[in-house]
Amino acid sequence: MTAAIDATTRPYVVIIGGGKVGFYLARHLIERDYEVTLVEKEATRAEWIEHQLGSVSVMVGDGDEMAVLGTTGIERAGVLIACTGDDEDNLVACQLAKGKFHVPRTIARVNNPANVHVFTALGIDVPVSATELLMGLIEAEIIG
Repeated sequence: MTAAIDATTRPYVVIIGGGKVGFYLARHLIERDYEVTLVEKEATRAEWIEHQLGSVSVMVGDGDEMAVLGTTGIERAGVLIACTGDDEDNLVACQLAKGKFHVPRTIARVNNPANVHVFTALGIDVPVSATELLMGLIEAEIIG
């Protein structure tokens, strides 16, 4: 069964990784009235994020483990965003979200652009490579 987003409720997003990308993403989503749960491995970093953002649920744990994901309320999430600095962790988190918890959309940060095709082939809805995005913008500016 796929989780549906009801227009009368706040959209729910689970973010894996509380580094700069995860932190700022959570902050922007909260500002747009999303409900956010952020999963961060490091307890000190998780505590800092919770103090900074206040209205975000921050959990300490490994976001590519099924037991941790199962405690986030993921079954009602409309999207899971995996944005750690490790491609393997991002891939596993997205695959678990989609395959085990039936999250409708998965978005993964892809640190090594060579892995984008792997993420796509393995069913990740939106693999995002900052390198590829920047190269596309640079090429568009140069070519004009």
